[in-house]
Amino acid sequence: MFSFLKKKEAVEDTITVMKACVSGRAIPVEELDDGVFSAGIMGKGIAIVPSSEVIVAPCNGEISAVMEDSGHAVGLRLNNGAELLIHEGLDTVMLNGEGFELLVKEGDQVKAGDSLIRFDAHLIESKGLNPACVFLLTNSDAYPNVQFKTGMDVMANETVVAEF
Repeated sequence: MFSFLKKKEAVEDTITVMKACVSGRAIPVEELDDGVFSAGIMGKGIAIVPSSEVIVAPCNGEISAVMEDSGHAVGLRLNNGAELLIHEGLDTVMLNGEGFELLVKEGDQVKAGDSLIRFDAHLIESKGLNPACVFLLTNSDAYPNVQFKTGMDVMANETVVAEF
């Protein structure tokens, strides 16, 4: 009877922007020169050189994957079908969880700004690793019009870094 109300709710709930998942400096992912993320092998995105140590959800979604043993990365599935990978630091899997606290589990529903991972950037750097947080749209081929924004300072859960 009131099906038009449901359609309006669904449209309003569709993700159109993603905000910074950590505070810091947004740079093109190509500047990482790591051979995987920078080459776009895992999708398009950005990197954020962190000035804070908590990664938050860039928008509403469902936690689709977690790296339980290492705590350094999470996957997020959005209601528009987009799949995100948020990966803290380069080669940080080798730390085996040292300096990371995973705050979510697979299947959790999260809202923009919910805390996902707490990390120790100083520890990462002391191990000779790059603490840049990689923020990728892993199925970016399905979203050819997505635009990522870099070259600016960003605030977690405030600054828009991608638009669909």
